Amino acid sequence: METTHNPHELMTDQDNHITETVRRERGRLGSFIRKRVADASEAEDILQDVFYELVEAYRLPEPIEQVGAWLFRVARNRIIDRFRKKKEVALPDLEEGSEDEAWLDKVLPSSDEGPEAAYARNVMLEELYEALDELPEEQRDAFIGHEIEGLSFKEMSAATGLGVNTLLARKRYAVLHLRTRLQDLLDEFN
Repeated sequence: METTHNPHELMTDQDNHITETVRRERGRLGSFIRKRVADASEAEDILQDVFYELVEAYRLPEPIEQVGAWLFRVARNRIIDRFRKKKEVALPDLEEGSEDEAWLDKVLPSSDEGPEAAYARNVMLEELYEALDELPEEQRDAFIGHEIEGLSFKEMSAATGLGVNTLLARKRYAVLHLRTRLQDLLDEFN
Protein backbone atom coordinates (compact mmCIF):
# COMPACT_ATOMS: atom_id res chain seq x y z
CA MET A 1 0.00 0.00 0.00
CA GLU A 2 1.40 3.37 -1.04
CA THR A 3 1.55 6.22 1.47
CA THR A 4 1.14 9.77 0.30
CA HIS A 5 2.25 12.71 2.31
CA ASN A 6 0.30 15.87 2.12
CA PRO A 7 2.27 19.16 2.15
CA HIS A 8 1.26 19.85 5.75
CA GLU A 9 2.74 16.53 6.98
CA LEU A 10 5.93 17.22 5.01
CA MET A 11 6.31 20.66 6.63
CA THR A 12 5.69 19.15 10.07
CA ASP A 13 8.40 16.53 9.42
CA GLN A 14 10.82 19.26 8.33
CA ASP A 15 9.99 21.36 11.38
CA ASN A 16 10.61 18.37 13.65
CA HIS A 17 13.98 17.67 11.98
CA ILE A 18 14.97 21.33 12.33
CA THR A 19 13.90 21.45 15.98
CA GLU A 20 15.80 18.25 16.76
CA THR A 21 18.94 19.51 14.96
CA VAL A 22 18.86 22.84 16.80
CA ARG A 23 18.39 21.06 20.13
CA ARG A 24 21.24 18.60 19.40
CA GLU A 25 23.78 21.08 17.94
CA ARG A 26 23.06 24.35 19.82
CA GLY A 27 25.49 23.76 22.71
CA ARG A 28 28.48 22.63 20.62
CA LEU A 29 27.90 25.22 17.93
CA GLY A 30 27.39 28.04 20.45
CA SER A 31 30.61 27.06 22.21
CA PHE A 32 32.49 26.95 18.89
CA ILE A 33 31.32 30.49 18.05
CA ARG A 34 31.92 31.97 21.53
CA LYS A 35 35.53 30.74 21.51
CA ARG A 36 36.09 32.77 18.35
CA VAL A 37 33.88 35.84 18.94
CA ALA A 38 34.54 37.93 22.05
CA ASP A 39 31.26 39.87 22.08
CA ALA A 40 28.51 37.62 23.53
CA SER A 41 25.66 39.35 21.68
CA GLU A 42 27.56 39.08 18.39
CA ALA A 43 28.17 35.39 19.06
CA GLU A 44 24.44 34.90 19.67
CA ASP A 45 23.63 36.81 16.45
CA ILE A 46 25.93 34.51 14.49
CA LEU A 47 24.33 31.45 16.09
CA GLN A 48 20.87 32.74 15.11
CA ASP A 49 22.09 33.47 11.55
CA VAL A 50 23.39 29.90 11.24
CA PHE A 51 20.08 28.43 12.41
CA TYR A 52 18.17 30.76 10.08
CA GLU A 53 20.28 29.43 7.19
CA LEU A 54 19.48 25.90 8.35
CA VAL A 55 15.75 26.62 8.13
CA GLU A 56 16.22 28.15 4.66
CA ALA A 57 18.32 25.17 3.52
CA TYR A 58 15.63 22.72 4.69
CA ARG A 59 13.17 24.44 2.33
CA LEU A 60 15.42 23.63 -0.65
CA PRO A 61 14.81 20.43 -2.63
CA GLU A 62 18.36 19.10 -2.03
CA PRO A 63 18.84 17.73 1.50
CA ILE A 64 21.90 18.64 3.58
CA GLU A 65 24.08 15.53 3.79
CA GLN A 66 26.00 16.07 7.05
CA VAL A 67 24.05 18.65 9.03
CA GLY A 68 26.62 18.99 11.85
CA ALA A 69 29.54 19.64 9.50
CA TRP A 70 27.38 21.98 7.41
CA LEU A 71 26.42 24.04 10.50
CA PHE A 72 30.07 24.45 11.56
CA ARG A 73 31.09 25.45 8.03
CA VAL A 74 28.33 28.09 7.93
CA ALA A 75 29.36 29.33 11.40
CA ARG A 76 33.01 29.59 10.32
CA ASN A 77 31.97 31.61 7.26
CA ARG A 78 29.77 33.95 9.35
CA ILE A 79 32.63 34.57 11.83
CA ILE A 80 35.00 35.45 9.00
CA ASP A 81 32.31 37.65 7.40
CA ARG A 82 32.01 39.65 10.62
CA PHE A 83 35.77 39.94 10.99
CA ARG A 84 36.14 41.13 7.38
CA LYS A 85 33.40 43.76 7.77
CA LYS A 86 35.33 45.22 10.69
CA LYS A 87 38.60 45.20 8.79
CA GLU A 88 38.19 45.82 5.04
CA VAL A 89 41.78 46.00 3.80
CA ALA A 90 43.48 44.64 0.71
CA LEU A 91 46.61 42.61 1.31
CA PRO A 92 49.82 44.61 0.88
CA ASP A 93 52.24 44.00 -1.94
CA LEU A 94 55.99 43.74 -1.48
CA GLU A 95 57.15 47.31 -1.97
CA GLU A 96 60.47 48.22 -3.52
CA GLY A 97 63.04 49.21 -0.93
CA SER A 98 61.35 47.21 1.82
CA GLU A 99 63.67 44.26 1.42
CA ASP A 100 64.14 43.57 5.11
CA GLU A 101 60.58 44.34 6.20
CA ALA A 102 58.43 41.28 6.95
CA TRP A 103 55.44 40.95 4.63
CA LEU A 104 53.60 38.43 6.81
CA ASP A 105 53.46 40.82 9.78
CA LYS A 106 51.47 43.25 7.62
CA VAL A 107 49.16 40.56 6.23
CA LEU A 108 48.12 38.40 9.15
CA PRO A 109 45.72 39.69 11.81
CA SER A 110 47.35 39.92 15.22
CA SER A 111 46.32 37.35 17.80
CA ASP A 112 46.25 40.25 20.27
CA GLU A 113 43.17 41.69 18.52
CA GLY A 114 40.89 39.12 20.16
CA PRO A 115 39.47 35.67 19.42
CA GLU A 116 37.99 36.65 16.02
CA ALA A 117 41.35 37.93 14.78
CA ALA A 118 43.15 34.89 16.20
CA TYR A 119 40.70 32.59 14.39
CA ALA A 120 41.10 34.51 11.10
CA ARG A 121 44.89 34.37 11.55
CA ASN A 122 44.78 30.58 11.97
CA VAL A 123 42.57 30.13 8.90
CA MET A 124 44.94 32.33 6.87
CA LEU A 125 48.02 30.47 8.15
CA GLU A 126 46.49 27.15 7.07
CA GLU A 127 45.93 28.58 3.59
CA LEU A 128 49.42 30.10 3.59
CA TYR A 129 51.07 26.73 4.32
CA GLU A 130 49.07 25.09 1.53
CA ALA A 131 50.06 27.89 -0.87
CA LEU A 132 53.74 27.59 0.14
CA ASP A 133 53.67 23.94 -0.93
CA GLU A 134 52.60 25.07 -4.43
CA LEU A 135 55.67 27.30 -4.91
CA PRO A 136 58.86 26.28 -6.68
CA GLU A 137 61.48 25.29 -4.10
CA GLU A 138 63.71 28.36 -4.70
CA GLN A 139 60.81 30.79 -4.10
CA ARG A 140 59.60 28.86 -1.07
CA ASP A 141 63.11 28.81 0.44
CA ALA A 142 63.56 32.57 -0.09
CA PHE A 143 60.17 33.31 1.48
CA ILE A 144 60.61 30.97 4.46
CA GLY A 145 64.17 32.15 5.10
CA HIS A 146 63.18 35.79 5.20
CA GLU A 147 59.63 35.72 6.58
CA ILE A 148 59.59 32.75 8.92
CA GLU A 149 63.22 32.26 9.92
CA GLY A 150 63.84 36.02 10.07
CA LEU A 151 67.06 35.99 8.04
CA SER A 152 68.12 39.12 6.18
CA PHE A 153 68.73 38.87 2.44
CA LYS A 154 72.45 39.51 3.09
CA GLU A 155 72.56 36.56 5.51
CA MET A 156 70.74 34.30 3.03
CA SER A 157 73.08 35.47 0.25
CA ALA A 158 76.14 34.61 2.33
CA ALA A 159 74.70 31.18 3.21
CA THR A 160 73.61 30.23 -0.33
CA GLY A 161 76.07 32.10 -2.54
CA LEU A 162 73.14 33.63 -4.45
CA GLY A 163 72.93 37.37 -5.07
CA VAL A 164 70.67 39.53 -2.91
CA ASN A 165 68.72 40.64 -6.02
CA THR A 166 68.10 37.01 -7.00
CA LEU A 167 66.76 36.25 -3.51
CA LEU A 168 64.62 39.42 -3.59
CA ALA A 169 63.14 38.42 -6.95
CA ARG A 170 62.37 34.91 -5.71
CA LYS A 171 60.66 36.25 -2.62
CA ARG A 172 58.71 38.75 -4.73
CA TYR A 173 57.33 35.94 -6.94
CA ALA A 174 56.42 33.98 -3.82
CA VAL A 175 54.62 37.00 -2.34
CA LEU A 176 52.68 37.57 -5.57
CA HIS A 177 51.42 33.99 -5.48
CA LEU A 178 50.65 34.09 -1.75
CA ARG A 179 48.84 37.44 -2.06
CA THR A 180 46.56 35.97 -4.69
CA ARG A 181 45.81 32.87 -2.62
CA LEU A 182 45.17 34.74 0.64
CA GLN A 183 43.18 37.51 -1.04
CA ASP A 184 41.01 34.84 -2.66
CA LEU A 185 40.37 33.38 0.78
CA LEU A 186 39.34 36.74 2.20
CA ASP A 187 37.25 37.64 -0.86
CA GLU A 188 35.48 34.28 -0.61
CA PHE A 189 33.91 35.35 2.67
CA ASN A 190 32.78 38.84 1.62
